[in-house]
Amino acid sequence: MTEDAKRLDVGSLRALAHPLRLRLLDLLRMDGPATATKLAERVGETSGNVSWHLRQLAAAGFIEEDSERGNRRERWWRARHRYTSVRDADFRDDPEARRSLVALKSHTLAQQMRRAEEFLHGDWDDAWHDAAGIGHWVLRLTPDELLALGREVAAVLERYEARPRDGRGEKAEDVIVQVQAFPRRREDGR
Repeated sequence: MTEDAKRLDVGSLRALAHPLRLRLLDLLRMDGPATATKLAERVGETSGNVSWHLRQLAAAGFIEEDSERGNRRERWWRARHRYTSVRDADFRDDPEARRSLVALKSHTLAQQMRRAEEFLHGDWDDAWHDAAGIGHWVLRLTPDELLALGREVAAVLERYEARPRDGRGEKAEDVIVQVQAFPRRREDGR
């Protein structure tokens, strides 16, 4: 991977408009380089279909060929970025793009819920269940305070992410930290 984040624009938003492409990008980011054949096995699709979607992701700048792997018969792909960066303000003046952005975020939330469910129903030992947390807080904040909170949380996560992945010991696992922060309207009208 060459960069930390890809900033989403209208063109790249269109490339992510397909759930399979989102899944493929997610797999390449989380599990590393793979061929269309290996990815097809994991997502239950044909390698031809997966290959076409990989080329769409590459054209939009999300992934690239991994020239360090493979041979003439085997084409490997890798993610170019660890994350996708989104600024809602970039889509404010385009109602169609705004709807696409909402659909993308909705899909992302569903994917995060699926990951949490997989953990809850998975076969993890007690130490992982004791260490994991699923909960929420209700805070009374202004938009500026919410932005500051998000930056503080991101700074903590980035500090942990910067630590070396190797040499963590056999007990270390990839851990997904999911964060959602949004306002809610009170049901009592206050």
